[in-house]
Amino acid sequence: MDSVRILLCCGGGFSSGMLAQKTRKEAIKKGINAVVDARSESLVSEYLDAIDVLLLGPHYTQQLDHFTNLASNYNVPVAVIPNDIYGMMDAERLLQFAFQTIEISKEKGE
Repeated sequence: MDSVRILLCCGGGFSSGMLAQKTRKEAIKKGINAVVDARSESLVSEYLDAIDVLLLGPHYTQQLDHFTNLASNYNVPVAVIPNDIYGMMDAERLLQFAFQTIEISKEKGE
């Protein structure tokens, strides 16, 4: 896969917005066609028909089931961004994590 549409779910949006921006730059560097946006949890449902993967900030771990159920009608995999990736704003690893999440979902037939 050389194209991906990633949505980061956040609360206030500052740290997720920064991570999205860094990830877009990393994708360009790697020659990956990526759309990476950060939106608040209240807007997630508006984007589910236009994304490949929904990644939640670590502070949304308790709501994983809720977002997974919300995204299931759209066949969008959902995962919680690991603390180390989120905390270090590691754009390279976030891209890898997004692709890995999509691949695991395909293997499971979701």
